[in-house]
Amino acid sequence: MRRQKRDMNDRAFDRGYQAGVAGRSSDFCPHANDDQRQNWISGWREGRSDQWDGMTGVSGVHKMRTI
Repeated sequence: MRRQKRDMNDRAFDRGYQAGVAGRSSDFCPHANDDQRQNWISGWREGRSDQWDGMTGVSGVHKMRTI
């Protein structure tokens, strides 16, 4: 669990994915650091794509990692 907290880039991607699946706008990215922002946006794009493909709820659980 501590490893996930230390690796901020993976954590940013996961949080972005969750935001994308939830349907939130990419304007709500909380990161100012360019690397973390890029990872958050990449996760957000993948999450939005999965949402559009219908992978929400139980069908999308296998794609998410626990934080």
